[in-house]
Amino acid sequence: MSKTDTTENTAAPEEAARAQLSTAPREDTAVGGPTLGVVGWVRWFWRQLTSMRVALILLFMLSLGAVPGSLIPQTSADELKVQAFKDAHETLTPLYEKLQFFDVYSSVWFSAIYILLFVSLIGCIVPRSWQFVGQLRSRPPGAPKRLDRLPAYTTWRTEAEPEQVREAALTLLKGRRFRAHTAGNAVAAEKGYLREAGNLAFHVALIVMLVAFAWGQLFKSEGGKLVVEGDGFSNTLTQYDDFKSGSQFGVDELEPFSFTLDSFNGTYEKNGPQRGTPRTFEAAVTYSRGGADEKAVIRVNEPLKVGDSKVYLIAHGYAPVVTVKDGRGKTVFHGAVPLLPIDNNITSTGAIKVMDGYRDKNGKKEQLGFQAFFVPTFAGAGKGTMFSQFPGLDFPVMALTGFHGDLRVNSGLPQNVYQLDKSKMTQFMDASGNKLAQRMLPGETMTLPGGAGSITFEKDVKEWASFQISQQPGNGLALTGAIAAIAGLTGSLFIQRRRVWVRAVRGTDGVTVVEMAGLGRSESAKLPEELGDLAVALTAQAPPAPHADPEAVPEPAEEPAEPAEDPAPSGEADK
Repeated sequence: MSKTDTTENTAAPEEAARAQLSTAPREDTAVGGPTLGVVGWVRWFWRQLTSMRVALILLFMLSLGAVPGSLIPQTSADELKVQAFKDAHETLTPLYEKLQFFDVYSSVWFSAIYILLFVSLIGCIVPRSWQFVGQLRSRPPGAPKRLDRLPAYTTWRTEAEPEQVREAALTLLKGRRFRAHTAGNAVAAEKGYLREAGNLAFHVALIVMLVAFAWGQLFKSEGGKLVVEGDGFSNTLTQYDDFKSGSQFGVDELEPFSFTLDSFNGTYEKNGPQRGTPRTFEAAVTYSRGGADEKAVIRVNEPLKVGDSKVYLIAHGYAPVVTVKDGRGKTVFHGAVPLLPIDNNITSTGAIKVMDGYRDKNGKKEQLGFQAFFVPTFAGAGKGTMFSQFPGLDFPVMALTGFHGDLRVNSGLPQNVYQLDKSKMTQFMDASGNKLAQRMLPGETMTLPGGAGSITFEKDVKEWASFQISQQPGNGLALTGAIAAIAGLTGSLFIQRRRVWVRAVRGTDGVTVVEMAGLGRSESAKLPEELGDLAVALTAQAPPAPHADPEAVPEPAEEPAEPAEDPAPSGEADK
């Protein structure tokens, strides 16, 4: 072999060694280091999402996201309030619509937070549940070599045999509901597993509440109905004044029942600063669910429960009874007209519409409309404006303004039954050319000019009640989750997980040395107190030796067992 070949063969290993020791990047290695790849990024994202830190952040974001839903009118709750808000805030409305602030709970961003929180909680709970099951199946770890280094420690010397001391300690700890067993020359015991169980129960309860909320939103139904005394309601879609339901709700899921409003009873405070405050507010009904009729009384916060449905009493008002006759004396309308309250004293307004059958004295067919203003307690002529002084029916007065023409009920456009469309109507004029308007007491009649007919305020004023019929399938599940969450949180806050070891070995002077020590998973002032109580109870079976050599030390007969590594570190257990 030539000298050149020998030099090359010698230099090659030296260069390879320098390359391995050098900190400079290799030519075939990327400067930025190894990349995670798609699988690596998925794992990293999953670890971040299922961490308790991210779960708390998502829970906080969900709370913040619910704030606009509390402050801004929601379409799902009241479309009229939403429209009024839009009319009053023309500048903010386009922004709020883009941010979906009028439909917060069904918006894309709220649903995203909701789903991520749901997945995060499941990802947190499942592995921790398996860890907890492993802890329950395992035994408490053996005693450390140096018990005197633990935060709670006591020792004494006794003439009892080590085996007797350990047996007495085992019986004592099990009697105090510790999980205990003998490990070498010591008894190992642990207590407080309900702390982690409560922690897991709290998080499981959160998932249950989220599921209940989603279930209720998808399968709920809610509708309103105004019923006058003597009238009834049947739980079918066409009977509702307004109706809303979840996306997965079917009309055939409506509970089959009906009820009749027999009477409404409302009483009010008449004297003092609380004058006008409701004292009695209840509706007596007769309801049926495919069988015999039953009586019930519906009060505020005391709904009628029929199957899965609840009937709530939410409002009430007055419905004066009127009779309208045409120019030929024929009765074309007779009945109670519900009027809507506009203040706390039930000053009410509404409309009376006569759409069919009316003809004047010449046989001309028209439609009539009356703007009605009703006060249950009038102050008296010259004593105040047309506003009620008291919500009770003490001095009822109704003011009417009459119109004739086209009510536009056949125009194809929706109308509010409590408002009068006067765009195609003409107001009646009296003989002096003044607009016809009249205040009427019960029993009085307003004659329409030109022989057009009359309208009579009958001596009868009925009351009406407004009911909300709700079907919320997730309420029971949500209540169960809330109770479980409170119970779990209470357990995780007030139950302390702790370990106790009792070692009994014979000393060099033949006297048994007893050592007791305790260790808590979190700091607690009760641990030394509990250990002292256990020590006092154990000294009844292993009393201190009266003349023992305090300098004698035990010589371990066997190597003490090291504490087993806890399946869940203390930091994880307190999440």
